[in-house]
Formats: sequence, structure tokens, C-alpha cells
Amino acid sequence: MNKQNKKSKVALVKCDSYDQEKVNTAIARGLKLLGGIEQFIKPEDYVLLKPNFLSDHPPEEGVTTHPGVFRAMVKQTLEVSDNVKYGDSPGRSSVEKVAKVSGLQEVAEEFNIKLKSFEEGQEVFYKENGQTRKFKIAKEVLASDTLINLAKFKTHNLTRITGAVKNIFGCVSGLEKAEFHLKLPEVADFSKMLVELCLLVKPKLHIIDGIMGMEGNGPNAGNMRPVNVLLFSKDPVALDTVFAKIVNLDPEKVGTNYYGRELGLGNTDLDNIELIGDNIDDFIIEDYDVYRGSDASCHPLNPILRMQFLKNWLSRKPVIDKQDCIKCGACIEQCPTDPKSLSRKTKNDYPSYNYSSCIRCYCCQEICPEKAIFVKTPMIRKVIDHFYN
Repeated sequence: MNKQNKKSKVALVKCDSYDQEKVNTAIARGLKLLGGIEQFIKPEDYVLLKPNFLSDHPPEEGVTTHPGVFRAMVKQTLEVSDNVKYGDSPGRSSVEKVAKVSGLQEVAEEFNIKLKSFEEGQEVFYKENGQTRKFKIAKEVLASDTLINLAKFKTHNLTRITGAVKNIFGCVSGLEKAEFHLKLPEVADFSKMLVELCLLVKPKLHIIDGIMGMEGNGPNAGNMRPVNVLLFSKDPVALDTVFAKIVNLDPEKVGTNYYGRELGLGNTDLDNIELIGDNIDDFIIEDYDVYRGSDASCHPLNPILRMQFLKNWLSRKPVIDKQDCIKCGACIEQCPTDPKSLSRKTKNDYPSYNYSSCIRCYCCQEICPEKAIFVKTPMIRKVIDHFYN
């Protein structure tokens, strides 16, 4: 396997609020620690900024990349190139609506930065000897010279965290993302696909907005928690490794870290990661609410957890909180299985699950506009998790 030997640099910069001057200073410092924005952009480059545009939420809810971080990066990139655009492929709502509600549209209009939809894709073949042979990548991503990943510091019920590597999934166009959930329902296989995607599109710079993080029922319905950090690196795996260390999570429990190291995308060994800027110990939150259980890609129990007849007994499962559910049906619409694993007889009924066909992609939970879906861990799984930890 192709493994990383070269040391990766990760810059940690303290920033304790979204005050624009503080964010501007922190972004400038982080880029300088990596050698300056000129290390990543040439004057003639078409620069594409890729924020986290999961769904249409205002910035104070922490679901999307904060407009203050976006503004600071727009200013930095425009100092080198005048051809800067931004875009993504949201999980719910149009890209235009998410841009408006998240506050990024207002910033973009101020600087005359155009929004690009990632709905139109082009088939690209992964030429390495990998798991995934074909991706449908947004044409705007393929057309760009420099892709800059502006991720958000959040938990995720499928991949544990959604940081640098996971955010690149938005480069897959439109409905193709749901197809990947169907084809690769196991977290190990899905994580490996994300790594191969990152190897294919090759972002030049990754930044994680961790000024305010999300813990618990992320990436859409969790609780906000100050982390007070911005993270910068050319290596997305090293960046997510540092993310994991900050939330007191074994980096090897993150599938994209494990396969990222195995496939040569980046480093997970802190001996091979040069931490620059502020001290990581100042940011570590030991009780950060993130799933620490037993479905790590590298764990011996993983083959057992894949066995279909044990799945309903051992797998975590999405559950609807009827007190918060407004019966909008967004979860049914989002479910990628055919037939749907969520259904209801009439629009006045609450959706209900068929767990025997549910693939545990948690797309329903991820996209619920009312944050009415949570993930429940069966008691037997809690016992396994206890011994695993």
C-alpha cells in the first residue's frame, strides 16, 4: 500500500469569535504559517472555493461554513487571482437558497464572486487500483485550477466527524451522492470512496472552521460548542487527524483517516505531522460528544457488524422524535433505498422505518429540517462499545 512518509504541516490558529477582524487576522496568520496564499494560487488560476453547504440554515446554527471565514478567504484569494468563484452540491434545497440563508451570498455579492452549481457532472474514472472505478464530478470542480476546501468542524453519525475529507463529497454532482450511499452502505467502504474521491479531485488547500463546532447529533442537528480554532493544511488526513485529537477521539476510528493513510492521501501518525501555530493542548475537549463506538474500519469486529442477520440487533438506527416531527416528508424523499425504508400511509401520519431494508446511511437524520431524527444505539451495541473503548 502507498503510505505517506513526508511530514505534513497542520497549522492551528486560535480564534474565539466570528468578529470579522479577528477572523481576518486568524486566516491571514494560518496561511502565512503554511507559506502564504501564493503557495496555493497563481495569478492566472481559476480558484473555486468549496464551503460546507449541507442545507439551508443560518450561520448561527453552525451547519454551514460561516460567512466570516468565507469573507476572509475571498479577500485572501482575490489578492492573487481575480477569477474566484464558489459552489457546492447541497443535500437539501437549492444551492442558491443555501447560499442566501447561510449568509455567503451577501459576501459573494459584495466582492462580485459568482455562485456555481455543482449539479452538472462529468464522468471521471479513478485510474488507480481502487474500490471505486467511476465518479460523476461537478464540471466546475474539473474546470478549476485551484480547489480550496472550506470545511466545518462537526460530528457525523456515519463517519463520526465531517471535516476536510468528508466535505469533498459535495464535489460529486447532484443525485449521484445518494447512489454512493446505496452502493456503499458500510462505513468502511463509504470512507474508502471518500478518500479515493479526494485523491481524484486534489484540493490544494483545506481549512476547517472550528471557531464554533457541532457535537452530538451532527452534522445538522447537533449542539454548538466553542472550539475556538481554525485549522489549515495541504493534507486533509492530517487535518482530520488533528480534528480527532482535539475531540479526544482515536484518529484510527475515523474511516477516512484509516484509509487515507493506507491509500497514501495523508498522515495519521502525529510523529509525521508537524503542528505549527498555537498549541494543540489548548484546544483539546475531552468530553466532546462524538460517537466512539465499535464500527471502526480497522477493528476486528467490523466483519461481524456487516452480517445482515445481526445488523438489526447490533447497528445504530435512526429514530424519529414525534414531538419535533412536523410530518414534512423530507426524510422519505431523502431516503436512497428502493423501495424506501421510510414510509407513511397518508400525509397526516408520521413516517415509520422498515429497519430490515434501512442501510443506516443516516441521510434522513442528516437532512431533517426540524432536527427531529436522532440515532439510537442498541443496548447490546453499547456493551460492545464499552469493551471496545
